[in-house]
Amino acid sequence: MKLSANDLHLLSQCAISAAYQAGHLISKYTHCQVSVENKTAGASLASQVVTEVDLLSQEIILQTLMPTCDSFDLALLTEESTDDQSRLEKDFFWCIDPLDGTLPFVESTPGYAISIALVSRSGMPHIGVIYDPVKKTLYHAIKGLGAFRNGKPWKPEPSSGSPKQSLTFITDRSFLQHSLFNESVTELKYMATEIGCNGLSIIQHGGAAMNACWVLEKMPACYFKFPKPQTGGGCLWDYAATACLFLETGASASDIYGEPLDLNRPDSTFMNHRGVIFASHRAIARRVMNIYTYLQVE
Repeated sequence: MKLSANDLHLLSQCAISAAYQAGHLISKYTHCQVSVENKTAGASLASQVVTEVDLLSQEIILQTLMPTCDSFDLALLTEESTDDQSRLEKDFFWCIDPLDGTLPFVESTPGYAISIALVSRSGMPHIGVIYDPVKKTLYHAIKGLGAFRNGKPWKPEPSSGSPKQSLTFITDRSFLQHSLFNESVTELKYMATEIGCNGLSIIQHGGAAMNACWVLEKMPACYFKFPKPQTGGGCLWDYAATACLFLETGASASDIYGEPLDLNRPDSTFMNHRGVIFASHRAIARRVMNIYTYLQVE
């Protein structure tokens, strides 16, 4: 079925309500002792950790969104439930990470969020909602209707201040052990100089959703993950909501080769096959692609 602009607006409000409710729940557990378990997932520790709060957050989100699945014939994909493949049959599906950045949450470190997206069967994000319970900041976007920060239209701009800003490189902590990490940092420092930035700053403690949001908050900036043969590299629910946000702000979200993110991959929910790049400017994204090509050849 087709969704009108009014339908998308209504569904976005449902997702926003669900995100706020989940954020309120999560905030109650901040700095509390929570039970932590391991699950079968990707190769990184971040993908293998789950807490009781992840599950409670998912439950409260589904209480709000499940009725929309019936009303609008939507499928459902969530991190803490088995993929029933209905996303490959329905025209649209909810793509939900009830607590993105579980490790930062467990460590009481900023960088965790609720991430909810509505994605078409073709893999195009139509709604993206990200709620940061730490800063109490809500980001949302609707395809063709713009991006919003705390309910106000949002067009990210570089922060004012010194004439020269540093280039911010935002990365998952797992990349610190990557064989190309040091070479990547060296190339990014060169890039910072070439584009007139005052050095390179590195942030390495957030989950995927907040990492992407920080790219827009800390312009000029980039966040990327190289392709790898192992399962991992994030999942559909890690990037779907922020991909919508980036499309509507005019920033760049793509795979490592510059193609649109494969947000309804039929054979897996992992994104390791083509990597990801979130960049505040397309020129920065192109330079990251060049860095990857150069390091692969080298």
